[in-house]
Amino acid sequence: MSDMDSLDRIGKAKRDWEEQKLEKLLAKRPERKDKFVTGSNAEVERLYTPVDVEQLDYLEDLGFPGEYPYTRGVQPTMYRGRLWTMRQYAGFATAEESNKRYKYLLEQGQTGLSVAFDLPTQIGYDSDHPLSEGEVGKVGVAIDSLKDMEILFDGIPLDKVSTSMTINAPAAVLLAMYIAVAEKQGVTSDKLNGTIQNDILKEYIARGTYIFPTKPSMRLITDIFEYCAKHVPKWNTISISGYHIREAGSTAAQEVAFTLADGIAYVQAAINAGLEVDQFAPRLSFFFNSHNDLLEEVAKFRAARRLWAKIMKERFKAKDPKSMMLRFHTQTGGSTLTAQQPDNNIVRVAIQTLAAVLGGTQSLHTNSRDEALALPSEESVRIALRTQQIVAYESGVAETVDPLAGSYYVEAMTDRIEREAAEYIAKIDELGGAPEAIDKGYIQKEIQDSAYRYQMEVESGERVVVGVNKFQIEEQPPKGLLKVDPRVGEMQKAKLEELRRTRDNAKVNEELEKLKKAAAGDENLMPFILNAVRQYATLGEICGVLREVFGEYKQSIVL
Repeated sequence: MSDMDSLDRIGKAKRDWEEQKLEKLLAKRPERKDKFVTGSNAEVERLYTPVDVEQLDYLEDLGFPGEYPYTRGVQPTMYRGRLWTMRQYAGFATAEESNKRYKYLLEQGQTGLSVAFDLPTQIGYDSDHPLSEGEVGKVGVAIDSLKDMEILFDGIPLDKVSTSMTINAPAAVLLAMYIAVAEKQGVTSDKLNGTIQNDILKEYIARGTYIFPTKPSMRLITDIFEYCAKHVPKWNTISISGYHIREAGSTAAQEVAFTLADGIAYVQAAINAGLEVDQFAPRLSFFFNSHNDLLEEVAKFRAARRLWAKIMKERFKAKDPKSMMLRFHTQTGGSTLTAQQPDNNIVRVAIQTLAAVLGGTQSLHTNSRDEALALPSEESVRIALRTQQIVAYESGVAETVDPLAGSYYVEAMTDRIEREAAEYIAKIDELGGAPEAIDKGYIQKEIQDSAYRYQMEVESGERVVVGVNKFQIEEQPPKGLLKVDPRVGEMQKAKLEELRRTRDNAKVNEELEKLKKAAAGDENLMPFILNAVRQYATLGEICGVLREVFGEYKQSIVL
Protein backbone atom coordinates (compact mmCIF):
# COMPACT_ATOMS: atom_id res chain seq x y z
CA MET A 1 0.00 0.00 0.00
CA SER A 2 3.01 2.29 0.34
CA ASP A 3 6.35 2.42 -1.43
CA MET A 4 9.37 0.79 0.21
CA ASP A 5 10.98 4.08 1.24
CA SER A 6 7.82 5.12 3.03
CA LEU A 7 7.55 1.74 4.74
CA ASP A 8 11.16 1.92 5.88
CA ARG A 9 10.57 5.38 7.34
CA ILE A 10 7.40 4.27 9.08
CA GLY A 11 9.17 1.21 10.50
CA LYS A 12 12.02 3.31 11.83
CA ALA A 13 9.60 5.88 13.27
CA LYS A 14 7.68 3.14 15.05
CA ARG A 15 10.88 1.74 16.60
CA ASP A 16 11.84 5.24 17.76
CA TRP A 17 8.35 5.69 19.28
CA GLU A 18 8.65 2.36 21.10
CA GLU A 19 12.09 3.19 22.53
CA GLN A 20 11.54 6.83 23.39
CA LYS A 21 7.88 6.93 24.41
CA LEU A 22 6.39 3.48 24.92
CA GLU A 23 9.10 1.81 27.01
CA LYS A 24 9.14 4.66 29.53
CA LEU A 25 5.38 4.50 29.94
CA LEU A 26 5.34 0.69 30.30
CA ALA A 27 8.02 0.89 32.98
CA LYS A 28 5.69 3.10 35.03
CA ARG A 29 2.33 1.65 34.05
CA PRO A 30 2.21 -1.86 32.54
CA GLU A 31 -0.61 -2.87 30.22
CA ARG A 32 -3.67 -4.70 31.57
CA LYS A 33 -2.35 -8.12 30.56
CA ASP A 34 0.66 -9.75 28.95
CA LYS A 35 -1.16 -10.91 25.84
CA PHE A 36 -4.18 -9.55 23.99
CA VAL A 37 -6.18 -11.85 21.73
CA THR A 38 -9.27 -11.75 19.53
CA GLY A 39 -12.44 -13.71 20.21
CA SER A 40 -10.80 -16.52 18.22
CA ASN A 41 -7.61 -16.42 20.31
CA ALA A 42 -5.46 -14.79 17.61
CA GLU A 43 -2.85 -12.46 19.08
CA VAL A 44 -3.51 -8.75 18.65
CA GLU A 45 -0.54 -6.42 18.23
CA ARG A 46 -0.41 -3.17 20.16
CA LEU A 47 -0.39 -1.03 17.04
CA TYR A 48 -0.89 -1.61 13.33
CA THR A 49 0.74 0.49 10.63
CA PRO A 50 1.20 0.31 6.83
CA VAL A 51 4.13 -2.06 7.51
CA ASP A 52 1.61 -4.73 8.59
CA VAL A 53 -0.12 -4.63 5.20
CA GLU A 54 2.89 -3.94 3.00
CA GLN A 55 2.02 -6.80 0.62
CA LEU A 56 -1.52 -5.53 0.08
CA ASP A 57 -2.18 -4.47 -3.50
CA TYR A 58 -5.26 -2.27 -3.58
CA LEU A 59 -6.49 -3.19 -7.05
CA GLU A 60 -5.63 -6.90 -6.77
CA ASP A 61 -6.65 -7.56 -3.16
CA LEU A 62 -9.37 -5.01 -2.49
CA GLY A 63 -10.60 -3.52 -5.75
CA PHE A 64 -13.97 -1.85 -5.91
CA PRO A 65 -17.36 -2.98 -4.62
CA GLY A 66 -19.22 -5.15 -7.10
CA GLU A 67 -15.98 -6.22 -8.78
CA TYR A 68 -13.64 -9.21 -8.33
CA PRO A 69 -12.43 -10.19 -5.74
CA TYR A 70 -15.45 -8.61 -3.97
CA THR A 71 -13.53 -7.87 -0.77
CA ARG A 72 -15.38 -4.57 -0.48
CA GLY A 73 -18.83 -5.96 -1.22
CA VAL A 74 -20.86 -7.70 -3.90
CA GLN A 75 -22.80 -4.63 -5.08
CA PRO A 76 -21.32 -1.35 -6.29
CA THR A 77 -23.53 0.78 -4.04
CA MET A 78 -24.22 -1.73 -1.23
CA TYR A 79 -26.62 -0.19 1.34
CA ARG A 80 -26.80 3.16 -0.44
CA GLY A 81 -28.85 1.31 -3.06
CA ARG A 82 -30.85 -1.03 -0.83
CA LEU A 83 -30.57 -2.01 2.82
CA TRP A 84 -29.98 -5.62 3.78
CA THR A 85 -33.04 -7.87 4.16
CA MET A 86 -34.19 -7.73 7.77
CA ARG A 87 -35.36 -11.17 8.85
CA GLN A 88 -36.38 -12.57 12.22
CA TYR A 89 -36.03 -16.33 12.55
CA ALA A 90 -39.39 -17.44 13.87
CA GLY A 91 -41.54 -20.50 14.24
CA PHE A 92 -43.05 -22.31 17.20
CA ALA A 93 -45.94 -24.54 18.17
CA THR A 94 -48.48 -24.85 15.37
CA ALA A 95 -48.66 -23.36 11.89
CA GLU A 96 -51.53 -21.17 13.12
CA GLU A 97 -49.41 -19.64 15.93
CA SER A 98 -46.41 -19.09 13.67
CA ASN A 99 -48.58 -17.49 10.99
CA LYS A 100 -49.70 -14.90 13.57
CA ARG A 101 -46.05 -14.18 14.49
CA TYR A 102 -45.08 -13.76 10.81
CA LYS A 103 -47.87 -11.27 10.21
CA TYR A 104 -46.86 -9.38 13.36
CA LEU A 105 -43.23 -9.17 12.20
CA LEU A 106 -44.20 -7.99 8.73
CA GLU A 107 -46.36 -5.29 10.33
CA GLN A 108 -43.33 -4.20 12.39
CA GLY A 109 -41.26 -3.60 9.26
CA GLN A 110 -39.53 -6.94 8.72
CA THR A 111 -38.72 -7.42 5.04
CA GLY A 112 -38.29 -11.20 4.84
CA LEU A 113 -39.50 -14.32 6.61
CA SER A 114 -37.22 -16.91 8.20
CA VAL A 115 -38.83 -20.20 9.22
CA ALA A 116 -37.73 -22.26 12.20
CA PHE A 117 -38.96 -25.87 12.11
CA ASP A 118 -39.33 -28.14 15.11
CA LEU A 119 -36.95 -31.04 15.67
CA PRO A 120 -39.22 -33.81 14.33
CA THR A 121 -39.68 -31.87 11.08
CA GLN A 122 -35.92 -31.35 10.80
CA ILE A 123 -35.24 -35.08 11.01
CA GLY A 124 -38.13 -36.18 8.82
CA TYR A 125 -40.65 -37.54 11.33
CA ASP A 126 -44.35 -36.76 11.56
CA SER A 127 -45.69 -35.39 14.83
CA ASP A 128 -47.33 -38.72 15.67
CA HIS A 129 -44.11 -40.73 15.37
CA PRO A 130 -42.96 -42.17 18.74
CA LEU A 131 -39.62 -40.35 18.48
CA SER A 132 -41.46 -37.02 18.16
CA GLU A 133 -43.04 -37.33 21.59
CA GLY A 134 -42.34 -34.24 23.71
CA GLU A 135 -40.58 -32.35 20.90
CA VAL A 136 -43.49 -31.23 18.72
CA GLY A 137 -43.50 -27.45 18.22
CA LYS A 138 -40.75 -26.86 20.80
CA VAL A 139 -37.86 -25.31 18.86
CA GLY A 140 -39.83 -24.36 15.77
CA VAL A 141 -43.09 -24.91 13.97
CA ALA A 142 -44.42 -28.42 13.35
CA ILE A 143 -44.98 -29.07 9.64
CA ASP A 144 -46.33 -32.50 8.79
CA SER A 145 -47.96 -31.93 5.41
CA LEU A 146 -48.93 -29.46 2.74
CA LYS A 147 -52.00 -28.68 4.89
CA ASP A 148 -49.76 -27.24 7.63
CA MET A 149 -47.74 -25.29 5.06
CA GLU A 150 -50.94 -23.77 3.66
CA ILE A 151 -51.87 -22.55 7.16
CA LEU A 152 -48.33 -21.28 7.84
CA PHE A 153 -48.44 -18.91 4.86
CA ASP A 154 -52.15 -18.13 4.90
CA GLY A 155 -52.69 -14.48 3.93
CA ILE A 156 -49.00 -13.99 3.06
CA PRO A 157 -48.52 -13.55 -0.72
CA LEU A 158 -45.49 -15.64 -1.65
CA ASP A 159 -44.70 -13.51 -4.71
CA LYS A 160 -44.27 -10.49 -2.42
CA VAL A 161 -42.01 -11.87 0.35
CA SER A 162 -38.62 -13.56 0.49
CA THR A 163 -38.67 -16.67 2.67
CA SER A 164 -35.70 -18.43 4.21
CA MET A 165 -36.23 -21.95 5.55
CA THR A 166 -33.74 -23.48 7.96
CA ILE A 167 -34.15 -27.08 6.90
CA ASN A 168 -31.51 -29.52 5.71
CA ALA A 169 -32.00 -33.28 5.47
CA PRO A 170 -35.66 -32.99 4.30
CA ALA A 171 -35.07 -29.69 2.43
CA ALA A 172 -36.43 -31.08 -0.85
CA VAL A 173 -39.75 -31.93 0.84
CA LEU A 174 -40.21 -28.51 2.45
CA LEU A 175 -39.27 -26.75 -0.77
CA ALA A 176 -41.85 -28.87 -2.61
CA MET A 177 -44.47 -27.88 -0.02
CA TYR A 178 -43.59 -24.19 -0.49
CA ILE A 179 -43.92 -24.50 -4.28
CA ALA A 180 -47.28 -26.27 -3.86
CA VAL A 181 -48.59 -23.55 -1.53
CA ALA A 182 -47.57 -20.94 -4.09
CA GLU A 183 -49.44 -22.87 -6.79
CA LYS A 184 -52.58 -22.76 -4.65
CA GLN A 185 -52.12 -18.98 -4.33
CA GLY A 186 -51.81 -18.72 -8.12
CA VAL A 187 -48.09 -17.89 -7.92
CA THR A 188 -45.87 -19.73 -10.40
CA SER A 189 -42.55 -21.11 -9.16
CA ASP A 190 -40.51 -18.72 -11.30
CA LYS A 191 -41.84 -15.84 -9.13
CA LEU A 192 -40.65 -17.31 -5.83
CA ASN A 193 -37.82 -15.66 -3.88
CA GLY A 194 -36.05 -17.23 -0.96
CA THR A 195 -33.56 -19.73 0.37
CA ILE A 196 -33.47 -23.25 1.76
CA GLN A 197 -30.51 -24.02 3.96
CA ASN A 198 -30.10 -27.49 2.39
CA ASP A 199 -26.57 -27.84 3.84
CA ILE A 200 -26.18 -31.42 5.01
CA LEU A 201 -22.40 -31.47 5.49
CA LYS A 202 -22.52 -29.04 8.38
CA GLU A 203 -25.13 -31.30 10.00
CA TYR A 204 -22.56 -34.11 10.08
CA ILE A 205 -19.96 -31.64 11.38
CA ALA A 206 -21.75 -29.61 14.01
CA ARG A 207 -25.51 -29.90 14.35
CA GLY A 208 -26.76 -33.47 14.01
CA THR A 209 -30.11 -33.18 12.23
CA TYR A 210 -29.16 -35.55 9.45
CA ILE A 211 -31.16 -38.47 8.06
CA PHE A 212 -29.48 -40.15 5.10
CA PRO A 213 -25.87 -41.19 4.41
CA THR A 214 -23.54 -38.75 2.67
CA LYS A 215 -23.92 -39.92 -0.93
CA PRO A 216 -27.74 -39.87 -1.23
CA SER A 217 -27.82 -36.62 0.75
CA MET A 218 -25.51 -35.02 -1.82
CA ARG A 219 -27.74 -36.43 -4.57
CA LEU A 220 -30.80 -34.70 -3.09
CA ILE A 221 -28.87 -31.43 -2.96
CA THR A 222 -27.76 -31.57 -6.59
CA ASP A 223 -31.29 -32.61 -7.63
CA ILE A 224 -32.52 -29.37 -6.03
CA PHE A 225 -29.81 -27.38 -7.85
CA GLU A 226 -30.87 -28.84 -11.19
CA TYR A 227 -34.61 -28.52 -10.62
CA CYS A 228 -34.49 -24.93 -9.40
CA ALA A 229 -32.18 -23.80 -12.21
CA LYS A 230 -34.99 -24.77 -14.60
CA HIS A 231 -38.15 -24.09 -12.60
CA VAL A 232 -37.40 -21.80 -9.61
CA PRO A 233 -34.67 -19.53 -11.00
CA LYS A 234 -34.85 -16.84 -8.28
CA TRP A 235 -34.48 -19.34 -5.46
CA ASN A 236 -31.23 -19.70 -3.52
CA THR A 237 -30.84 -23.46 -3.63
CA ILE A 238 -28.48 -23.79 -0.68
CA SER A 239 -27.31 -21.66 2.21
CA ILE A 240 -23.89 -23.05 3.00
CA SER A 241 -23.74 -22.56 6.71
CA GLY A 242 -20.87 -21.57 8.93
CA TYR A 243 -23.30 -20.44 11.60
CA HIS A 244 -23.61 -23.79 13.33
CA ILE A 245 -19.90 -24.48 12.89
CA ARG A 246 -19.21 -21.31 14.89
CA GLU A 247 -21.92 -22.15 17.42
CA ALA A 248 -20.15 -25.48 17.98
CA GLY A 249 -17.02 -23.60 19.05
CA SER A 250 -14.91 -22.92 15.95
CA THR A 251 -12.68 -19.88 15.50
CA ALA A 252 -13.43 -17.23 12.88
CA ALA A 253 -10.85 -18.70 10.48
CA GLN A 254 -12.24 -22.22 10.99
CA GLU A 255 -15.76 -20.94 10.32
CA VAL A 256 -14.61 -19.55 6.98
CA ALA A 257 -12.48 -22.57 6.10
CA PHE A 258 -14.94 -25.33 6.91
CA THR A 259 -17.87 -23.46 5.36
CA LEU A 260 -16.03 -22.84 2.10
CA ALA A 261 -14.72 -26.43 2.10
CA ASP A 262 -18.34 -27.58 2.25
CA GLY A 263 -19.12 -25.17 -0.57
CA ILE A 264 -16.33 -26.67 -2.66
CA ALA A 265 -17.81 -30.14 -2.09
CA TYR A 266 -21.27 -29.00 -3.24
CA VAL A 267 -19.92 -27.31 -6.35
CA GLN A 268 -17.86 -30.37 -7.25
CA ALA A 269 -20.83 -32.69 -6.66
CA ALA A 270 -22.99 -30.60 -8.96
CA ILE A 271 -20.31 -30.59 -11.66
CA ASN A 272 -19.93 -34.37 -11.29
CA ALA A 273 -23.71 -34.64 -11.77
CA GLY A 274 -23.33 -32.93 -15.14
CA LEU A 275 -24.23 -29.33 -14.29
CA GLU A 276 -22.24 -26.40 -15.66
CA VAL A 277 -20.75 -24.29 -12.87
CA ASP A 278 -22.28 -21.05 -14.12
CA GLN A 279 -25.66 -22.76 -14.38
CA PHE A 280 -26.07 -23.12 -10.61
CA ALA A 281 -23.30 -21.18 -8.84
CA PRO A 282 -25.03 -17.76 -9.04
CA ARG A 283 -27.79 -19.12 -6.77
CA LEU A 284 -25.46 -20.39 -4.05
CA SER A 285 -25.61 -18.40 -0.84
CA PHE A 286 -23.88 -18.59 2.53
CA PHE A 287 -24.87 -18.20 6.16
CA PHE A 288 -22.42 -16.89 8.74
CA ASN A 289 -22.36 -16.17 12.45
CA SER A 290 -21.63 -12.76 13.92
CA HIS A 291 -19.82 -12.87 17.25
CA ASN A 292 -18.74 -10.25 19.77
CA ASP A 293 -15.26 -9.35 18.49
CA LEU A 294 -16.51 -6.64 16.16
CA LEU A 295 -13.38 -5.98 14.11
CA GLU A 296 -12.39 -9.64 13.75
CA GLU A 297 -15.90 -10.42 12.52
CA VAL A 298 -15.76 -7.63 9.92
CA ALA A 299 -12.43 -8.99 8.70
CA LYS A 300 -13.88 -12.51 8.60
CA PHE A 301 -16.70 -11.52 6.24
CA ARG A 302 -14.30 -9.65 3.95
CA ALA A 303 -11.83 -12.56 3.90
CA ALA A 304 -14.58 -15.07 3.11
CA ARG A 305 -15.73 -13.01 0.11
CA ARG A 306 -12.24 -12.69 -1.30
CA LEU A 307 -11.31 -16.35 -0.78
CA TRP A 308 -14.54 -17.68 -2.34
CA ALA A 309 -14.09 -15.43 -5.40
CA LYS A 310 -10.61 -16.88 -5.91
CA ILE A 311 -11.86 -20.46 -5.43
CA MET A 312 -14.63 -20.06 -7.99
CA LYS A 313 -12.44 -18.28 -10.55
CA GLU A 314 -9.23 -20.27 -10.21
CA ARG A 315 -10.39 -23.71 -9.09
CA PHE A 316 -13.73 -24.05 -10.88
CA LYS A 317 -13.05 -21.70 -13.82
CA ALA A 318 -16.33 -19.84 -13.36
CA LYS A 319 -16.90 -17.14 -15.97
CA ASP A 320 -20.07 -15.47 -14.71
CA PRO A 321 -19.17 -12.78 -12.13
CA LYS A 322 -22.25 -13.79 -10.11
CA SER A 323 -20.73 -17.25 -9.66
CA MET A 324 -17.80 -15.65 -7.84
CA MET A 325 -19.88 -13.49 -5.50
CA LEU A 326 -20.21 -14.73 -1.95
CA ARG A 327 -23.66 -13.51 -0.92
CA PHE A 328 -24.52 -14.26 2.68
CA HIS A 329 -27.10 -14.11 5.43
CA THR A 330 -25.93 -13.46 8.97
CA GLN A 331 -27.38 -14.36 12.34
CA THR A 332 -26.06 -12.90 15.54
CA GLY A 333 -24.31 -15.36 17.85
CA GLY A 334 -26.75 -17.49 19.81
CA SER A 335 -23.97 -19.12 21.81
CA THR A 336 -22.83 -15.69 23.07
CA LEU A 337 -26.16 -15.01 24.77
CA THR A 338 -26.37 -15.53 28.51
CA ALA A 339 -29.22 -16.57 30.80
CA GLN A 340 -27.64 -14.33 33.44
CA GLN A 341 -28.58 -10.64 33.11
CA PRO A 342 -30.40 -11.25 29.81
CA ASP A 343 -30.74 -7.53 29.05
CA ASN A 344 -26.96 -7.55 28.45
CA ASN A 345 -27.78 -9.59 25.35
CA ILE A 346 -29.33 -6.51 23.75
CA VAL A 347 -25.89 -4.88 23.80
CA ARG A 348 -24.17 -8.00 22.49
CA VAL A 349 -26.64 -8.26 19.61
CA ALA A 350 -26.15 -4.57 18.74
CA ILE A 351 -22.36 -5.10 18.46
CA GLN A 352 -22.88 -8.22 16.37
CA THR A 353 -25.35 -6.38 14.14
CA LEU A 354 -22.77 -3.67 13.51
CA ALA A 355 -20.17 -6.30 12.63
CA ALA A 356 -22.47 -7.93 10.08
CA VAL A 357 -23.40 -4.62 8.47
CA LEU A 358 -19.84 -3.28 8.44
CA GLY A 359 -18.84 -6.64 6.92
CA GLY A 360 -21.37 -6.30 4.09
CA THR A 361 -24.12 -8.85 4.78
CA GLN A 362 -27.07 -9.20 2.40
CA SER A 363 -29.53 -10.39 5.02
CA LEU A 364 -29.59 -10.36 8.81
CA HIS A 365 -31.40 -11.97 11.73
CA THR A 366 -30.89 -10.51 15.18
CA ASN A 367 -31.33 -12.81 18.17
CA SER A 368 -33.58 -11.77 21.03
CA ARG A 369 -32.45 -11.04 24.57
CA ASP A 370 -34.33 -13.98 26.15
CA GLU A 371 -33.27 -16.76 23.77
CA ALA A 372 -30.89 -18.29 26.31
CA LEU A 373 -34.00 -18.91 28.42
CA ALA A 374 -36.85 -19.66 26.01
CA LEU A 375 -38.31 -18.94 22.62
CA PRO A 376 -38.42 -15.14 22.29
CA SER A 377 -41.42 -13.11 23.38
CA GLU A 378 -43.00 -10.56 21.03
CA GLU A 379 -41.43 -7.70 23.00
CA SER A 380 -37.97 -9.24 22.72
CA VAL A 381 -38.39 -9.89 19.00
CA ARG A 382 -39.43 -6.28 18.48
CA ILE A 383 -36.31 -5.01 20.29
CA ALA A 384 -34.15 -7.30 18.16
CA LEU A 385 -35.74 -6.00 14.95
CA ARG A 386 -35.49 -2.39 16.14
CA THR A 387 -31.75 -2.98 16.68
CA GLN A 388 -31.37 -3.59 12.96
CA GLN A 389 -33.53 -0.61 12.10
CA ILE A 390 -31.57 1.75 14.36
CA VAL A 391 -28.29 0.59 12.83
CA ALA A 392 -29.80 1.02 9.35
CA TYR A 393 -31.38 4.43 9.79
CA GLU A 394 -29.55 6.15 12.65
CA SER A 395 -25.96 4.92 12.94
CA GLY A 396 -24.60 6.23 9.61
CA VAL A 397 -22.67 3.03 8.88
CA ALA A 398 -24.86 2.23 5.86
CA GLU A 399 -24.11 5.55 4.14
CA THR A 400 -20.81 4.49 2.55
CA VAL A 401 -19.49 1.20 1.19
CA ASP A 402 -17.07 -0.87 3.31
CA PRO A 403 -16.29 1.96 5.76
CA LEU A 404 -13.50 0.08 7.58
CA ALA A 405 -11.45 -0.61 4.45
CA GLY A 406 -7.93 0.73 4.80
CA SER A 407 -7.81 0.19 8.55
CA TYR A 408 -4.38 -1.35 9.06
CA TYR A 409 -5.80 -3.67 11.73
CA VAL A 410 -8.83 -4.76 9.71
CA GLU A 411 -6.79 -5.32 6.55
CA ALA A 412 -4.11 -7.26 8.45
CA MET A 413 -6.81 -9.45 10.04
CA THR A 414 -8.55 -9.94 6.70
CA ASP A 415 -5.26 -11.23 5.28
CA ARG A 416 -4.65 -13.45 8.33
CA ILE A 417 -8.09 -15.05 8.28
CA GLU A 418 -7.92 -15.66 4.53
CA ARG A 419 -4.45 -17.22 4.88
CA GLU A 420 -5.44 -19.48 7.81
CA ALA A 421 -8.66 -20.54 6.08
CA ALA A 422 -6.77 -21.37 2.88
CA GLU A 423 -4.36 -23.55 4.88
CA TYR A 424 -7.29 -25.48 6.39
CA ILE A 425 -8.84 -25.97 2.95
CA ALA A 426 -5.53 -27.29 1.61
CA LYS A 427 -5.44 -29.82 4.49
CA ILE A 428 -9.03 -30.88 3.76
CA ASP A 429 -8.11 -31.31 0.08
CA GLU A 430 -5.27 -33.61 1.17
CA LEU A 431 -7.79 -35.71 3.09
CA GLY A 432 -9.94 -36.06 -0.04
CA GLY A 433 -12.42 -33.20 0.44
CA ALA A 434 -14.98 -32.18 3.03
CA PRO A 435 -17.07 -35.40 3.10
CA GLU A 436 -13.94 -37.51 3.62
CA ALA A 437 -12.55 -35.08 6.21
CA ILE A 438 -15.87 -35.33 8.06
CA ASP A 439 -15.87 -39.14 7.93
CA LYS A 440 -12.33 -39.14 9.34
CA GLY A 441 -13.36 -36.78 12.14
CA TYR A 442 -10.77 -34.12 11.23
CA ILE A 443 -13.12 -31.12 11.08
CA GLN A 444 -15.06 -32.14 14.19
CA LYS A 445 -11.81 -32.56 16.16
CA GLU A 446 -10.53 -29.11 15.17
CA ILE A 447 -13.78 -27.51 16.31
CA GLN A 448 -13.84 -29.50 19.55
CA ASP A 449 -10.32 -28.38 20.42
CA SER A 450 -11.20 -24.73 19.81
CA ALA A 451 -14.40 -25.00 21.84
CA TYR A 452 -12.55 -26.64 24.74
CA ARG A 453 -9.86 -23.96 24.78
CA TYR A 454 -12.47 -21.18 24.81
CA GLN A 455 -14.43 -22.78 27.65
CA MET A 456 -11.27 -23.24 29.72
CA GLU A 457 -10.49 -19.53 29.25
CA VAL A 458 -13.96 -18.61 30.51
CA GLU A 459 -13.77 -20.95 33.48
CA SER A 460 -10.33 -19.68 34.48
CA GLY A 461 -11.46 -16.05 34.18
CA GLU A 462 -8.88 -15.38 31.49
CA ARG A 463 -11.77 -14.51 29.15
CA VAL A 464 -14.46 -12.31 30.70
CA VAL A 465 -18.15 -12.89 30.03
CA VAL A 466 -20.01 -10.02 31.68
CA GLY A 467 -22.57 -11.25 34.18
CA VAL A 468 -21.28 -14.83 34.07
CA ASN A 469 -17.75 -14.89 35.46
CA LYS A 470 -17.48 -11.20 36.34
CA PHE A 471 -19.87 -8.41 37.39
CA GLN A 472 -22.46 -10.89 38.68
CA ILE A 473 -25.54 -9.71 40.55
CA GLU A 474 -28.37 -11.33 42.51
CA GLU A 475 -31.22 -11.90 40.07
CA GLN A 476 -34.91 -12.63 40.32
CA PRO A 477 -36.31 -15.55 38.30
CA PRO A 478 -37.16 -14.41 34.75
CA LYS A 479 -40.75 -13.43 33.97
CA GLY A 480 -42.84 -13.21 30.83
CA LEU A 481 -41.11 -16.03 28.97
CA LEU A 482 -42.88 -17.59 26.01
CA LYS A 483 -44.09 -21.13 26.71
CA VAL A 484 -45.29 -23.53 24.04
CA ASP A 485 -48.67 -25.07 24.80
CA PRO A 486 -47.96 -28.69 25.84
CA ARG A 487 -51.09 -29.75 23.94
CA VAL A 488 -49.43 -28.94 20.59
CA GLY A 489 -48.37 -32.56 20.07
CA GLU A 490 -51.91 -33.83 20.56
CA MET A 491 -53.28 -31.12 18.27
CA GLN A 492 -50.86 -32.15 15.51
CA LYS A 493 -51.74 -35.81 15.94
CA ALA A 494 -55.43 -34.94 15.53
CA LYS A 495 -54.65 -32.98 12.36
CA LEU A 496 -52.76 -35.94 10.93
CA GLU A 497 -55.58 -38.33 11.74
CA GLU A 498 -58.05 -36.03 9.95
CA LEU A 499 -55.71 -35.61 6.97
CA ARG A 500 -55.27 -39.34 6.47
CA ARG A 501 -59.02 -39.86 6.76
CA THR A 502 -59.97 -37.24 4.14
CA ARG A 503 -57.21 -37.40 1.50
CA ASP A 504 -57.13 -39.85 -1.43
CA ASN A 505 -54.88 -42.51 0.10
CA ALA A 506 -54.74 -44.55 -3.10
CA LYS A 507 -53.19 -41.59 -4.93
CA VAL A 508 -50.83 -40.95 -2.04
CA ASN A 509 -49.59 -44.55 -2.12
CA GLU A 510 -49.25 -44.41 -5.89
CA GLU A 511 -47.04 -41.31 -5.73
CA LEU A 512 -44.95 -42.73 -2.88
CA GLU A 513 -44.35 -45.89 -4.90
CA LYS A 514 -43.20 -43.80 -7.88
CA LEU A 515 -40.85 -41.91 -5.57
CA LYS A 516 -39.43 -45.16 -4.22
CA LYS A 517 -38.65 -46.46 -7.70
CA ALA A 518 -37.08 -43.14 -8.71
CA ALA A 519 -34.92 -43.10 -5.57
CA ALA A 520 -33.64 -46.57 -6.45
CA GLY A 521 -32.65 -45.23 -9.87
CA ASP A 522 -30.94 -42.02 -10.88
CA GLU A 523 -33.78 -39.67 -11.88
CA ASN A 524 -34.12 -36.21 -10.37
CA LEU A 525 -36.31 -36.72 -7.29
CA MET A 526 -37.81 -33.23 -7.01
CA PRO A 527 -40.76 -33.83 -9.42
CA PHE A 528 -41.65 -37.06 -7.60
CA ILE A 529 -41.49 -35.40 -4.18
CA LEU A 530 -43.59 -32.50 -5.46
CA ASN A 531 -46.26 -34.83 -6.82
CA ALA A 532 -46.42 -36.71 -3.50
CA VAL A 533 -46.72 -33.43 -1.60
CA ARG A 534 -49.57 -32.28 -3.86
CA GLN A 535 -51.51 -35.40 -2.85
CA TYR A 536 -50.90 -34.55 0.84
CA ALA A 537 -48.36 -37.25 1.52
CA THR A 538 -46.79 -36.34 4.85
CA LEU A 539 -43.19 -35.39 5.51
CA GLY A 540 -42.69 -38.57 7.50
CA GLU A 541 -44.14 -40.77 4.76
CA ILE A 542 -41.90 -39.22 2.09
CA CYS A 543 -38.78 -39.40 4.26
CA GLY A 544 -39.76 -42.94 5.28
CA VAL A 545 -39.73 -44.05 1.65
CA LEU A 546 -36.30 -42.47 1.16
CA ARG A 547 -35.05 -44.10 4.39
CA GLU A 548 -36.05 -47.47 2.97
CA VAL A 549 -33.99 -46.89 -0.16
CA PHE A 550 -31.06 -44.85 1.17
CA GLY A 551 -30.68 -46.06 4.75
CA GLU A 552 -29.66 -43.76 7.61
CA TYR A 553 -26.39 -42.03 8.49
CA LYS A 554 -24.49 -43.25 11.56
CA GLN A 555 -22.26 -40.64 13.17
CA SER A 556 -18.66 -41.66 13.86
CA ILE A 557 -17.29 -41.01 17.34
CA VAL A 558 -14.46 -38.49 17.53
CA LEU A 559 -12.25 -38.53 20.64
